[in-house]
Amino acid sequence: MTPGQIALIIIAVAVLLLVLFIGLFLVRLTRTLGVITRDFDIIAREANDIMANANTLLNDVNGKVATIDPAFQAVADLGTSVSELNAATHDLTGKVKKTASSRGASVASAVTAVNGFRKARKSQASSSK
Repeated sequence: MTPGQIALIIIAVAVLLLVLFIGLFLVRLTRTLGVITRDFDIIAREANDIMANANTLLNDVNGKVATIDPAFQAVADLGTSVSELNAATHDLTGKVKKTASSRGASVASAVTAVNGFRKARKSQASSSK
């Protein structure tokens, strides 16, 4: 065998080994991609189930919220009415206080006048004796 033939055999064996390793790599890669694809399909189905359950739950919650909305509106209206009643009571109390203080001042001046009149009568009565 000539050195060229030996080099050709070595190259042929090297190419054969390279083809075998590439073949094994591709087989393993194909299996791995198959497993990944299968797992991805399972995950996608589970995600679809979760989304369907979430949509069902959301529809249920929306229905229940729609049911209790009138109750919250009634509570809000009651709060507004109580606030208005509180403001009206506050205004009425202020008016009563003003009226009482103005009448109290009138009563006080009347009492002062009556007391002055009494003192004047007493002093006249004392001086006429």
